[in-house]
Amino acid sequence: MNSTPAPAVTAGSAVPPATRSTSRHDGVTIACPACGQQFSPAGRQRWCSERCRAAGYRRRKQAAGPGVVLPAPRPRRPRTVYACDDCGARSLGAQYCPDCQSFMRRVGLGGLCPCCDEPVAAVELVPEAAEHHA
Repeated sequence: MNSTPAPAVTAGSAVPPATRSTSRHDGVTIACPACGQQFSPAGRQRWCSERCRAAGYRRRKQAAGPGVVLPAPRPRRPRTVYACDDCGARSLGAQYCPDCQSFMRRVGLGGLCPCCDEPVAAVELVPEAAEHHA
């Protein structure tokens, strides 16, 4: 006479604990990251099918290839032309006007003119660049 004890019924519950769901997320559907199809996951299931899981693996491995090597960032201030609104003086890389003792406005990236050795911004030399700079 092998008798198993009857499942205990807790207060306020009509369903025995053995048949009750243990996860609070049962019945929730999620979207498959590969195809977007809604499905009910079992446990920690992330993909709707084996096919989508394999596609996700291939996508991750393909994306892990060698990345693009970017040069180290350089500061822009040494290549920026500044102009003083008060006295009209220009400088390359210096934001403060020594004559007026005030800050100058930024004209744009540029350098020294090879002819007169004065600071010249690239937007002043190329008319198409001035349209995009504004």
